[in-house]
Amino acid sequence: MATQNQSFQAITESCDDCERDTPHEVSVEIKTESQKRENAEFSREPYRVTECQVCGETSSQRMNNA
Repeated sequence: MATQNQSFQAITESCDDCERDTPHEVSVEIKTESQKRENAEFSREPYRVTECQVCGETSSQRMNNA
């Protein structure tokens, strides 16, 4: 899970590529999951997106698994 690193004032998380805890930029994006136009407005879901500030690896995780 994310922790607040007081010396950098950045969120640190484990990075699979770097194999250690590194500063990450964290944001929430709304993504449309349906490919059909008529259902697009009903298929938007929030995703937690993280980007490693050392190597640039990005990952996203769906926040609502209903």
